[in-house]
Amino acid sequence: MTIIIDPQASGIAGNMLIGAFVDLGADADELKEIMEKSALEFGKVDVTFEKTCKHGIDSTFCHVEMLENRPPLVYPEFISKIENLNLSDEILKTSINIFKRMAEAESRVHGKDLNEIHFHEVGASDAVADVIGSVYAYYSLGYDARKIIGLPIAVGGGRVDTSHGTLPVPVPAVVEILKDANIVGGPVESELATPTGCAIYMELCDDIKEFIPIAKPEKTGYGAGRKDFDHPNVLRIIESSDVCESDKIDVIETNIDHLTGEEIGNLFDVLLEAGASDVSITPIIMKKNRQGSLLKVISRKENREDILNVIFKETGSLGIRIAPNIHRGVAKREFETETVIINGKDYDVTFKTGYVNGEVISRRPEYEDLKRIANDSGLALKDIRELIR
Repeated sequence: MTIIIDPQASGIAGNMLIGAFVDLGADADELKEIMEKSALEFGKVDVTFEKTCKHGIDSTFCHVEMLENRPPLVYPEFISKIENLNLSDEILKTSINIFKRMAEAESRVHGKDLNEIHFHEVGASDAVADVIGSVYAYYSLGYDARKIIGLPIAVGGGRVDTSHGTLPVPVPAVVEILKDANIVGGPVESELATPTGCAIYMELCDDIKEFIPIAKPEKTGYGAGRKDFDHPNVLRIIESSDVCESDKIDVIETNIDHLTGEEIGNLFDVLLEAGASDVSITPIIMKKNRQGSLLKVISRKENREDILNVIFKETGSLGIRIAPNIHRGVAKREFETETVIINGKDYDVTFKTGYVNGEVISRRPEYEDLKRIANDSGLALKDIRELIR
């Protein structure tokens, strides 16, 4: 199962995440108790859940009302109180990571040491309830064992009043928290992405994509925002039974007509060491009817320069063709190790299994394991493959 967090319509906030989690099956009564108890050290809150309809979208609204204000705490004191909450280690660790993201963002924005940061709004009791509630619901639904994909966040626009005065939307802390994420302004003149919601999103997401990948949606939850707009003010979370992954690669090519077989063999090894995902050589006929070879390398963008340097150095090529950012579909892959008995001896073999939409499309033993067994047993590689199949 893959979980898709979709804040494209109306941004993201902690209570919207909690509402969507409840819509997907998290226990509202249990969450109310956990959130109110956890926030008590920072100020009393009252948590309520209700079904609501936002411009035709049935959703769950989580309302966290602050019943008292207490002086803000410095970061070390704040985290110390979080660590002493009666919660599981995994919930505490994830929650502390979220608060650290917010504190580090405030630290960078204001040019202060992390230990000098006062949380102000993001350290208030309602934010504690939002973070603890979101993380508790996340684990209660078993999402920690799933891949979480985040889509672009609508951040709104205009200006907002804060403890630091009137600031532009998105506020500086949100911009810091969402570095490396995909954001878009609008669609209304209002703050749509809160620091708390953004920090939770960044901590929970395993991958951030521009669009929904190929997916099989099974269940959808909607968490309502507090405000009303001319569009549904909701956060959507999608449970997908499986996802066919896609990523972007570089395809790097050059023609070769002057290397020996040994030099080409060495080129394979050097390119793979430099980070190539795959290397292939195809016989071709070049101009003036010369026989040659087409070198094709598949590589990720971050390895591009290393790959180019290797090709120039090893081949002396005067020109290399690059097709950047080619999209490719990637089946979900899992590796499993099994013990097989050959000629009375146990051998461990790793199998690579490929899945698309939950169905097995291939299952093959790894070549290196087959080669090792063949060398040890004295049997031919093809015989080992047949025995293991």
